[in-house]
Amino acid sequence: MDDDYVEAVLDLVATIPSGRVMTYGTVADVVNEQAVRAGGSPRGGPRQVGQVMSRAGSGVPWWRVVNAQGAPPARHRVRAMEQLVAEGTPRTADGSRVALRRAIWFPDD
Repeated sequence: MDDDYVEAVLDLVATIPSGRVMTYGTVADVVNEQAVRAGGSPRGGPRQVGQVMSRAGSGVPWWRVVNAQGAPPARHRVRAMEQLVAEGTPRTADGSRVALRRAIWFPDD
């Protein structure tokens, strides 16, 4: 992974508002779209976003990035859910995941 990709992912994650989330795949799609608009080419997918978050994501609101089912990273599930609950992020009826239809966030173009 190049530094530009890492920076683009972290910059995007830093803009996710409190109480909202993005999925790893959505982060990858937005970063790739931004790269293409800037004359570059797509650089990664959800797994690469996960790698960036696990290696360099501690300085951004990492708990606001969830998987496609609305679950936070398994290794940090308790901490992530505590943060999400504190922010008022919509959750599923059983409280185990984020209610993506209500919580998903897309940046303005």
